[in-house]
Amino acid sequence: MLGGYTPACVEVSLRPFLRYLFSSQAIYNPPKTMNSLIRSTVRCLRSGVAAHYLPRPVDGRVSSASARFLCATADLQKDLGAMVKKDKVVVFMKGTPAQPMCGFSNAVVQILRMHGVDNYAAYNVLEDQDLRQGVKDFSNWPTIPQVYFNGEFVGGCDILLQMHQNGDLVDELKKLGIHSALLDAEKESK
Repeated sequence: MLGGYTPACVEVSLRPFLRYLFSSQAIYNPPKTMNSLIRSTVRCLRSGVAAHYLPRPVDGRVSSASARFLCATADLQKDLGAMVKKDKVVVFMKGTPAQPMCGFSNAVVQILRMHGVDNYAAYNVLEDQDLRQGVKDFSNWPTIPQVYFNGEFVGGCDILLQMHQNGDLVDELKKLGIHSALLDAEKESK
């Protein structure tokens, strides 16, 4: 026993950390990813939930799907609920608004910028793989970027683009108390 935990429990809780150490991501993004893995491992060990997440035999075989932490998943879902409610507009994207790392994330940033929405929370899912998968599970939407208004999931790039094109985005922003800059541009052109 190690601090009240069986060696198998510790081994399961360290799997993502060990997988990370031997991955190419360790070379390209060491501090943030490593810190995230260490925090989630410590949370699991403190809560004792990792002990309940040992591989279970399925039809006489042991499933390898035990690399995920139940406690980390539960904590992340709770954290995501708070994150999307914290700001009027929240975007989970690849990269940052200043430096989007994919065309779809860039399109969302540009659409928001056209409407004068500069004050929003943006979370870079490339910095944290748990966040990347967690937000997909949270919204039940398979792609990134993801946009939330007042804690409600709006959609991805395609939905936001459609809302922009048909004028619904102006109305939705108005409900949030955000005046679209496109309305001012329209008045100036007349």
